[in-house]
Amino acid sequence: MAEFRIAPDLVATENDKRAAALKADYEALGATLARRGVEIEAITRKVSEFTVAVPSWGVGTGGTRFARFPGTGEPRGIFDKLDDCAVINQLTQATPTVSLHIPWDKTDVKELKARGNALGLSFDAMNSNTFSDAPGQKLTYKYGSLSHTDAATRQQAIEHNLECIEIGKAIGSKALTVWIGDGSNFPGQSNFTKAFERYLASMADIYKALPDDWRLFSEHKMYEPAFYSTVVQDWGSNYMIAQTLGPKAYCLVDLGHHAPNTNIEMIVARLIQFGKLGGFHFNDSKYGDDDLDAGSIEPYRLFLVFNELVDAEARGVNDFHPAHMIDQSHNVTDPIESLINSANEIRRAYAQALIVDRKALDGYQHDNDALMASETLKRAYRADVEPILAEARRRAGGAIDPIAAYRASGYRKKVAAERPASVSGGGGII
Repeated sequence: MAEFRIAPDLVATENDKRAAALKADYEALGATLARRGVEIEAITRKVSEFTVAVPSWGVGTGGTRFARFPGTGEPRGIFDKLDDCAVINQLTQATPTVSLHIPWDKTDVKELKARGNALGLSFDAMNSNTFSDAPGQKLTYKYGSLSHTDAATRQQAIEHNLECIEIGKAIGSKALTVWIGDGSNFPGQSNFTKAFERYLASMADIYKALPDDWRLFSEHKMYEPAFYSTVVQDWGSNYMIAQTLGPKAYCLVDLGHHAPNTNIEMIVARLIQFGKLGGFHFNDSKYGDDDLDAGSIEPYRLFLVFNELVDAEARGVNDFHPAHMIDQSHNVTDPIESLINSANEIRRAYAQALIVDRKALDGYQHDNDALMASETLKRAYRADVEPILAEARRRAGGAIDPIAAYRASGYRKKVAAERPASVSGGGGII
C-alpha cells in the first residue's frame, strides 16, 4: 500500500460533492459519442492507461534569465520532490513515474528507490546535466561539454552520462535523455562540422554503455544558452544522431525547442515514419522555449500532435511506445497545481484524438476534401471530454477535481511550515 501525502478521506469527501454531476455529465457525453459510433467506455479505459512522467525539477519554482522569485514550501532535495510528485499522482492517477536530473537529484540509490516504492512511484528516463558546472567539478562546460575542443572535458562529460546510466540501472530506469547547451555565440567561434563530429564520437561512447533494454534520447534545441549556433539545433540533426548511433537511439521532441510557427506535428509524423520518435517533453510556447504549462497557449497544436500518435497506434506501427514526460518551469503558479493541470491537458488531447473519426478522415484525405478533413479533426477537438478525464481519475482513486482537492487539503501550507523558506532570488544575466 502506497503512502498517501493527502488523506484519502479528504479526496473521497471532495469527490462526493461532485459525484452526481459527474455521473450526469458522463452519461450525457456517452450518449453524444454513441451517436457518432464511439463507445465512451473504450475511450475511458484508454485514457486510464495513459500516463505521463513528471520532472523532479518541475516541483520547484523556476525562473528567468533575469531573476527567480522563490515560492513557499519549496522542496529542499529529492525526497521532498518525491513527496510533491506523489501528491500529483495521488490526485491525477496519471503520473506514476518521475524523471530525475543528475547531479541535482543525486543521493543514495537504495534510499531513493525505497522512498519511491513507499510513495508508489517509479522512475522514468534519467537526465544528465552538462549544460552547467556542478560544485567541485574539475573542468568547466563554459565552452561546451560533449563537443568541447578539449578531450579531457569531453571525457568528463561522457563519464557523467555513464554515471547517470549506473544510477538509473539501480533504480529501475530504462532510458537516458541527453541535452547539451553546446554551441557558439559568434560567427567563426566554432567549426560546425568538427563540433558535430566530436559530439557524435562522445555520444557513441555513451551509447556503448547502454544496457540492452535501454533507450537513448537525444534532444534538439535551436538556441539557448548558445545564441548563434547550437550543436544539436533541429530535428534533422537529431535524426542524423539517432541514425548514426544505432537502434537504441531515438529523438526526443520538446514542444518548445523549435522556431516559431514550426509544424511540430509533421516532425512527429516524420520521426514515427522512420522509427526514430523516442518521446516528448510536454510544455507550451508563445515565443520560444518558454516552458509554459502544457496546453496553456496552443491546445490545438497539442491535440494535433496526439492526432499523429493515435494515427500511429491505429495503423499498428511496429515497436511504437514513445515516452511521455512533462518539462516545465513554473514562475508564478504553485508548481504542483501547474503539473496537475498539465497532466490533465495532455490526457485531454489524447482523449480528443481517440474520438477522431479516422475512417471519415481517411476518406476526405483521399478525396482531397480539405474543408471536411479539417472539420473532422475540429469536431473531435471541440468535444468536451472532461467527464472522461474525471471519471478515469475517480475510478483509479484520484480526484474528480484535483485542484479543488489539493487546495482543500492545505498541503502547500503544511509543507511551507516544514520546509525552510528559500532566500535565493537572484540569477540570470543582471
